[in-house]
Amino acid sequence: MNQKLPYGESNFKKVISGGYVYIDKTAYIAQLENTGSYHFLLRPRRFGKSLFVSMLAHYYDVSRADEFDALFGKLYIGQQPTSLKNAYQVLLMDFSGIATATAERVHNGFTASVNASIGSFLHRYGYAPEVFAHITQKTTSEEKIRIFFEAVKIADQKILLLIDEYDHFANTLLAEDRALFQTIMGKGGFVRSFYEVLKSATMTGVLDRLFITGVTPLMLDSLTSGFNIAENLSIKADFNAAMGFTHAETQGLLQPLAEQCKLETAVIMVDVTDWYNGYRFHPDGTETVFNSDMVLYFAKNFDRDKCAYPKRMLDDNIASDYRKIMALFQIGDREANYQVLDDLINSDEVLAVQQRKFELDKHFDRNDFISLLAYMGFVTISGETMTQTRFAIPNHVIRELYFQYFKVELEQRNQLTLPNQTLAVAIETLALQGDLQPLAVEMQRVLEGLSNRDLIKLDEKHIKTLLLTLLYQFPIYFIQSEREMGRKYPDVMLLERSPFAVKHQHLIELKYAKKGDGEAGWAAKKQEGIEQVQGYLQLPAIAALPKLRAWLMLTDSERVEVVALSSGLGN
Repeated sequence: MNQKLPYGESNFKKVISGGYVYIDKTAYIAQLENTGSYHFLLRPRRFGKSLFVSMLAHYYDVSRADEFDALFGKLYIGQQPTSLKNAYQVLLMDFSGIATATAERVHNGFTASVNASIGSFLHRYGYAPEVFAHITQKTTSEEKIRIFFEAVKIADQKILLLIDEYDHFANTLLAEDRALFQTIMGKGGFVRSFYEVLKSATMTGVLDRLFITGVTPLMLDSLTSGFNIAENLSIKADFNAAMGFTHAETQGLLQPLAEQCKLETAVIMVDVTDWYNGYRFHPDGTETVFNSDMVLYFAKNFDRDKCAYPKRMLDDNIASDYRKIMALFQIGDREANYQVLDDLINSDEVLAVQQRKFELDKHFDRNDFISLLAYMGFVTISGETMTQTRFAIPNHVIRELYFQYFKVELEQRNQLTLPNQTLAVAIETLALQGDLQPLAVEMQRVLEGLSNRDLIKLDEKHIKTLLLTLLYQFPIYFIQSEREMGRKYPDVMLLERSPFAVKHQHLIELKYAKKGDGEAGWAAKKQEGIEQVQGYLQLPAIAALPKLRAWLMLTDSERVEVVALSSGLGN
């Protein structure tokens, strides 16, 4: 019997009562209570934030006391409840879906969202209809929430406020219209005024607890004195795995799937780890975590009849979300941001001083940009030096998105278009006929279109980046760059991955010959590359690979030559 997987489900009650698989995160309730009353916890898109918020809402809601055992009885917190269970009237707000085309639409959308949340609350807890009628007459979110808190105080109630996706509209706005963002968030802006009322409500005691989720701290940092009471749990080691899945949680989720298909769980875990794991939000985090939605997507779309992986390892919905947030790459110095992107895809990591606050009215520098990428999930903490944090690309999914975005940047910077049709044919020819030459033609087309600016810094690393950019547009292979094989590092390995049945796997070594060195330099680089590939082929791990073709690709930025060094017909 197949598991019921809660992919895309964010209603806690539906997940529990509907018999869906639920990864128990309720132990964090006590941790939250022990760290204070006002928190925000930021995580990348599609990381299980909304389900976490829904879990808190059901746990604390005074009107759900009779449901406690049914919802939480089998979970950690059901066995060890805190004194605050079912102790609050809960106001839940969600600021996703607000249109950002104009200042008026942002204002109207934000105000309407606040109004609807208050209306739902008042109806749920039986407040007099006149209270909501009075609130509805007000035209600003600031006025609405102030009257709301006054009514709650008169009723002698204390509120838990949960805000999900607090920055969803703001991140979009920041990428599209930075001036409008600063007007709305700055002093006198309606969003800042709204949060000033929340701060006042905490001082009077009516707002007793507050929990906010989002992606980046850009909006809260812009509010400054308007809202400076919440503690940022996002980069605390104790909350590293509060959202997302740990290795053990992921293994438990995938175990039934492996057993049904008579596959080794360890083998599936290696692949799923490569694709979806790698997130660490504090240098002292005990382990890296998986993007939960990505894991659920994999399990839901795994073909149990053929026991095959999904053709697309990255869900289109997730890819769309990440591409939208990539618009934030335009903040600050676009050329400097491009250099960070270039550094990441060439060396997989960068060093920066991690920033906890962003002052957009001042200089937005490289440290700010890389720290922003970490909040968005495009890089993750991989270590630290004495003075800086080490950031790396977390997994294969994010690497694939980087290379897809890099193609767009490459085309825009050089006024060229890479034709998808001929590129698709070239990669299919590589997979089915074992012929690298059509892809070499596409490489030469890119090199011919590069501007002098990009040609100046061309070297073997940048040649590899160009090749990977082409390969990642149609990722039918599992693509590995400089994978350690017997203490050697082939430039590119193209390995078969389920569900694609390719006739050839490939090892490709790249060499760059400087034009100034002439034909002698070309010949020397060619011989060096041939000897290097022949050395790789002697390694047991590489010799054991079935259907392997080995290649040297040589260029001087004008011509591209490929040399076949193994047939790929063995085993």
